[in-house]
Amino acid sequence: MSHNPATTTPARRAPQQNRRRRRYSRGQRWTLGILLLLVLAAATLVGLTVLADFQMEDAGPMPSLAAGDGVYLIVGSDSRENLPDDLNQGNFGDFSGARADVIILAQVVDGRRQLLSLPRDLLVEIPGHGGDKINAAYAFGGPDLMVDTVADATGIRPNHYLEVEFGGFAGIIDALGGIELEVPYPARDNKSGLVLEPGLQRVDGATALAYARSRSYEELRDGEWVSQGGGDIARAARQREVLTKMMAEASSPAGLVRSPLVVTAIGSHLTGDSGLSLFDLARTGWDMRSATVTESMTLPVVFAEQGGVSYLVRDDPAATEVLNAFAAGQPLPAQ
Repeated sequence: MSHNPATTTPARRAPQQNRRRRRYSRGQRWTLGILLLLVLAAATLVGLTVLADFQMEDAGPMPSLAAGDGVYLIVGSDSRENLPDDLNQGNFGDFSGARADVIILAQVVDGRRQLLSLPRDLLVEIPGHGGDKINAAYAFGGPDLMVDTVADATGIRPNHYLEVEFGGFAGIIDALGGIELEVPYPARDNKSGLVLEPGLQRVDGATALAYARSRSYEELRDGEWVSQGGGDIARAARQREVLTKMMAEASSPAGLVRSPLVVTAIGSHLTGDSGLSLFDLARTGWDMRSATVTESMTLPVVFAEQGGVSYLVRDDPAATEVLNAFAAGQPLPAQ
């Protein structure tokens, strides 16, 4: 029988062609599957971000803010309105209304993150209300008056406004899976409910809140509980520490894994100005995380008394030097 290449050659080549086709199809399926998963994951995060952005409470028109980006006024409100029962338990008091319990100016300049605390008892002129403690501005006129008061008192007009209540502060930390704190001695505050063991430890939102708010911080030294004093100055330092830890945790690998929960928590617990989105916050948070130097301090102040009321007043010329450096984006002077 004669050999016919026209009929036998395709038969010999077919299995080889089919094998190549199957290998190529599997590779395609794997590639497309991975791409699809990435697209779905990205779409989910974007969707959650948009949802959280929609949920973030709008502080309304704030003509007091300066145009542009850069300087944030971060306010921690001591409102009990949305504080969960398991966070209160008598540790934070019970009263109506709200005051600015935490007041921080924050920015990132040339790879340096700068956090400048303004003590809540700082004596300032509140537009339309005369001399009073700076935290009273929030109670008198809300966010807009708070921004105006800070701008008048410091010469620094913020570009954005961020506010979080007690419950939201703890909720965001819980969504992050907690933050790490390190203390050299056992610590407590019977008023805020704080209890800490010595060393490095991961704490939940309620403990971090008690740490940041502690006004009667004590350490166990040589068998005795010793008050560490420091008043609002030491308290402001703990607040900045917790804020820095939160930003670091949010941008860590574990924080990125938990990002859907974190984004939702941030959106549901924050109040921001109308021009601020969670995309802006994410960019600022990354800048904060990427900065290589941290400059964190409280405005230099001294104690004073007027009409039987204790206040804190600017300690000039040191206070002016700090404010001028912050406004110019220069390194803050060492304390």
